[in-house]
Amino acid sequence: MKKVLFILGFIAFSLACQQTAFFTTPKAMPTSSLPTLSPGDAALTSTPSLPEEPAATEPPVPPAMPDYPPEGYGPTDFPVDVNPLTGLKVNNPQLLERRPIMVKVSNLPRLVRPQSGLSFADIVYEYYTEEGTTRFAAIFYGQDAAKVGSIRSGRLFDAHLIPMYKSLFVFGGADQRILDRLYSTGYAKYFVLEWYVSCPAMCREPQGGYDMLFGNTQELSAYATRKGWQNGRQNLDGMSFQYQIPVGWVPGSGQHVYTRFSSVIYNRWDYDPASGKYIRFSETENDLDANKEVYGQLTDATTGLPIMADNVVMILTPHEYYLLTPEIVDIKLGQSGTGYAFRDGHVYQVNWQHAGKESVLTLTNSDGSPFPFKPGTTWFEMMGTTSVIEQLEDGWRFRLRFP
Repeated sequence: MKKVLFILGFIAFSLACQQTAFFTTPKAMPTSSLPTLSPGDAALTSTPSLPEEPAATEPPVPPAMPDYPPEGYGPTDFPVDVNPLTGLKVNNPQLLERRPIMVKVSNLPRLVRPQSGLSFADIVYEYYTEEGTTRFAAIFYGQDAAKVGSIRSGRLFDAHLIPMYKSLFVFGGADQRILDRLYSTGYAKYFVLEWYVSCPAMCREPQGGYDMLFGNTQELSAYATRKGWQNGRQNLDGMSFQYQIPVGWVPGSGQHVYTRFSSVIYNRWDYDPASGKYIRFSETENDLDANKEVYGQLTDATTGLPIMADNVVMILTPHEYYLLTPEIVDIKLGQSGTGYAFRDGHVYQVNWQHAGKESVLTLTNSDGSPFPFKPGTTWFEMMGTTSVIEQLEDGWRFRLRFP
């Protein structure tokens, strides 16, 4: 079936965003100051250039962690001071005696960058929303962030994530059709919106000529406790962690990961052998001709430091149009599927598992054994099952395509 190519500019996308039933903003932000395209934009005709690098070699093995057990942690029986979402011991184990806090964070217009607080999240999901753009669902558990945002509205895919992590859900409203799906999760009593709380839990600040909304995770959790919500430790078993680099990687380089959602939103992750982490680069210009991608390093506005991840995972799952006008995308998440995991400069073909509504998303090898995440943070990039996947000399490229 032919897919409609959406080329909507500033006005059209702003009008679409304003169709939320509850999203109230003193001065609404535009979604983009440049034209946007849907995932059906023209195919790439060239590979973006990178700074010259030394001849490709096997990435060095990170130094051993003296206090980390060789068998790792998970998928069950995590020690009380080990975060089951990162596999790391936390400085304050009391933080684990609460629900995770999931915050919706904007990614367009580009004036919202650098975003605040993303480097403190244990897990971040990036996924397509509409008109060529993406948003982040950032999950905070083992660390607090004094300022997270800017906060934007919910989407259909959040209905999978909320029960998965049994989290508080901090967002800025949604279209009524989306709200109906979110409220059907049974977790509506854990939704936190601006008109229920006051600063310092959720505060508005002028930035770039707009009033932007930010959250404080410690204050948000305290608000839930004061309200008498069940805000104790949740069962978040499922993920496995091992510091030792697993065998079985796909031949070729896992040094760079390119993810293209549209001509307006694309990103690159570069592996840094010194830190053993992937560094995030985001687009700085629209690439309407699909032949010249321009990147800039993404930082955290609260620290000034680069956004980095220990694991970058491509999850392949069906993307369908729930509505065409306004564009609402339904990202399906069944019980299993395929994907690619990047860690330590290597790439692995994996299977993802979502055993039930309240089960954490996990990874397995082809034989069904748990695939070990590297202890630390994880970014999940949600890509369609019909996406274009290319193996390059310096890494891999994933380009979102709808059926």
